[in-house]
Amino acid sequence: MTRPDPLASRLPRAVIFDCDGVLVDSEPITNGVLSQMLVELGLDFDLDRTIRTFMGKSLKDEMTAIERMIGRPLGADWHPQFVRRRDAALAVSVSEMPGVRAVVDRLAALGVPFAVASGADRAKMRLTLGRCGLLPFFERRMFGADMVARPKPAPDVYQLALQTLGVAPKDAIVIEDTPTGTRAGVAAGATVYGLSTLNRPAALMEAGASLTFEHMDQLPDLLGLG
Repeated sequence: MTRPDPLASRLPRAVIFDCDGVLVDSEPITNGVLSQMLVELGLDFDLDRTIRTFMGKSLKDEMTAIERMIGRPLGADWHPQFVRRRDAALAVSVSEMPGVRAVVDRLAALGVPFAVASGADRAKMRLTLGRCGLLPFFERRMFGADMVARPKPAPDVYQLALQTLGVAPKDAIVIEDTPTGTRAGVAAGATVYGLSTLNRPAALMEAGASLTFEHMDQLPDLLGLG
């Protein structure tokens, strides 16, 4: 008679990662470009304020708020210009989050399904994950805002990932780093672990995270990966 593997009994059925700030260290780069462009509009937004205001949100959805701040419509080319400047900066200097490769390698070795579900589109993920050498792990398990009707904090992108993986929400762990993304994971019915690199642990817990952690090196133990 085969005895059950105690490690296998503790493993999640699936792990779904957010991308920016979780797999790739892109948030300071993206928000640095946005901060500069907000200053060019005459607004007082340093990097810290930009991160606190816009991180985890769809910039297209925030353009009306920016227009209210500046008291005039944004030019038709403003958002495309942001995308061009952001992508140019990411192509030069984005890197993987410290410790993330060991987590992904361990999940793959144990046969635990995993995916990425982002508030960004797939083109951006191919750029950042490709630059960091992580794209082969996620290319066939990549879910972006361009695939769903509503961006985070709506649960759509996580629901799509769960359905595609064939995993019940209650059996999945979502790894997020923003309150917006945390609310999306919780709304999808998954358990969310909050990476508190750029957001306060309290803010992630208030959004519904089950726990928070400070570094990817801690994640294997939290997931029971041995």
